[in-house]
This record gives sequence, structure tokens and C-alpha cells, in this order.
Amino acid sequence: MNVLLDNLALFREGFLGTLSLTVVSGLLAVVLGLVIAGFRVSPVPPLRFFGTMWVTVLRNTPLTLLFLVAFFVVPKVFFPGINSFVLAVLACGFYTSAFVAEAVRSGINTVPLGQAEAARAIGMSFTQIMRIVVLPQATRSVVPPLSSIFIALTKNTAIAGAFDNVDLFNVGKTLSNDGYDIAVIFIWITIGYLVITYAISGMFKLLENRLEVAR
Repeated sequence: MNVLLDNLALFREGFLGTLSLTVVSGLLAVVLGLVIAGFRVSPVPPLRFFGTMWVTVLRNTPLTLLFLVAFFVVPKVFFPGINSFVLAVLACGFYTSAFVAEAVRSGINTVPLGQAEAARAIGMSFTQIMRIVVLPQATRSVVPPLSSIFIALTKNTAIAGAFDNVDLFNVGKTLSNDGYDIAVIFIWITIGYLVITYAISGMFKLLENRLEVAR
């Protein structure tokens, strides 16, 4: 208990750092994932090709490699001086967006094709069909896998701690270097991650229940 009480400010900063990385990366992943999922089912071949390549490349690239590209290539080639938090968000958000896109695409495939064809017959554009007809119905099928994806994202943010970001993993490294018992440090860090992941699981469970009532 002394490890926590003596370093409460540091633990709080690390917890908020992990929470911030998870939330901001998650929002980026959702936005990109929806766009890429739309590309994947688009009637335009170049968009389908782009969406397929995005998912294939990012899902099969180790996240650590994406962090290396984000921190050692992006600042030198594209955005000099960009801070480490933004780079970590880009790496986690882009990586997770590929999984979100596949979850959304799977949900879209559960919607009967006849509904999209009927909407097209009355003059709706592809964007309108997706926004008004398909995505609202696909949401029910997408919620459960998204919960697992965002729990995985929470744990993936630990890599950011090795790249000058203050998060729970970085706190553990700092306290270990200060001579604290590593086993006790890991217990408190694990509790911090569990709080975030259980909160995510609970929110998605509430959302799932609400959508079930709306059936």
C-alpha cells in the first residue's frame, strides 16, 4: 500500500495518461474505421482496393513497428516537432481502425441486401444508404466485437510508455528504477488497467442492452 500512497500523484498521472490515450485513440479508430468500412463495401473499385489494402497492411503489421514509424519517420518526414502523445495516438488509432473497419464491415453484411437495393431504387445515394439504412441496423451486430477491440486497445497503449509518454507502463518503469518492489508495482498497475477495461466492458454492455430493447 505504501508504494501507492507514496507515489499517488505519479500513479494518478499514469492512469490519466493511459485513459487519455485509450479515449483519443479510440475516437480516431472509430472515425477511420467507419470510413474504411464504407470503402470496403463501396461500389467504386479504387475505394474498395484502398480499404482492402488499409486493413490488410495494418492488421498484419506489428504495433511496435507502427510506433517506430510514428516516432522516427513521421517527425522527420512530415511533421517536425510533433509531440509524443499525438504520435502515440496516431499509431494506436491507425492500428485499431483496421480492426474496427472489419467489425463494422461484418455488421454491414448482416443487413439484408434487399434493403440497400430498395433504398437505391428510391434514389438514395451510397452515403445516404449507409447512414440512414445500413449502419443503424448494423450497430447491433458491431457492439460486442467493438468492446473486445477497445479493451485490446487499452492494453496496447502500454507500448506508448516506452516512447516518452506518461502512462501506467511508464510509471511502473520509473518506480522500478527507483528501487520499489516490482511485484507490488505490477499489482497496482494491473488494477489501473482493470478499472479502465471493466469500465469499457460495462459501457458496451449497457449499449448492447439498450439496442436489444430497441429491437
